[in-house]
Amino acid sequence: MPYAIAYVAVLVAFVAVDFVWLSKMGPLLYRPTLGDILLESPRFAPAIVFYLIYPIGVLAFAVAPALREESILPAIGWGALFGALAYATYDLTNYATLRNWTLQLTLADIVWGAVLTGIAAAAGYGAAAASRHWFAS
Repeated sequence: MPYAIAYVAVLVAFVAVDFVWLSKMGPLLYRPTLGDILLESPRFAPAIVFYLIYPIGVLAFAVAPALREESILPAIGWGALFGALAYATYDLTNYATLRNWTLQLTLADIVWGAVLTGIAAAAGYGAAAASRHWFAS
């Protein structure tokens, strides 16, 4: 049960915080850099698939180790590392292959992936740890 609760917490935190980032930074960072290669509106099906599967990685590589250690710090640290690596895969590939993709965008997005995933992993850990206490009572 704690893992199901953690999954939902990671999902909600990740989507909510990423929505704020994309709403604010889309017009300031992504649109000016990528210009005409961006769609007018996103393809929602692949976005939904990403948002549903990414928390599984966060659970496996950040939340589960933190729950074993009974500390939020591994969730934040492993979450940030997982996020940086996942986002680096995307961003460095784009930087290597897309004319409009810049180093500034690459670095900003990798840092964002680390911060966002660390936050989401902390939320997942917090929800799972709290649920252990709720269900143990």
